[in-house]
Amino acid sequence: MKKTITLMIVAILLFACKTSSITDKKLDRKAQVAIKGNWVINSVYYPGSEYIKVNTFQLADSKCFEGSTWKFISNNNKGNMALTKSDCITFSSPITWFVNKDGQFVLKILNAGEKAKKVREGYILYLVNQTADSFQLIDKINVGGKMTDVVYQFNRTN
Repeated sequence: MKKTITLMIVAILLFACKTSSITDKKLDRKAQVAIKGNWVINSVYYPGSEYIKVNTFQLADSKCFEGSTWKFISNNNKGNMALTKSDCITFSSPITWFVNKDGQFVLKILNAGEKAKKVREGYILYLVNQTADSFQLIDKINVGGKMTDVVYQFNRTN
């Protein structure tokens, strides 16, 4: 009897202490609908950008993202992005994305034909300063033991 009670208590504690995932959070539909459309990253800036290189999304130097084009489709949280800056790699990929109620922008970069549920890694950025024609995504990175903001400035193209 004591064994059964102990097991029940342990089971209750395990379920009560379940951690919440970033993907379990409610979506911010209003923010998502406002992002719908075609965008370009006009600038990428962070303190020390003239001295420090940041490898964005494990793809390229952050400055290579300036001029990149992004398409966001809000009704299915899909889209695509393309790097086209000269003297940088050329890259294009489908993406999935969403914005949760905490203002976190969750992004997955997919390979062609790959399903988002098969991709286990993604990126969490913060959506700030959103207007009808612009918004910023902020990535937090560690530079010499200090957290630094990398700011991606998006502007609507149409």
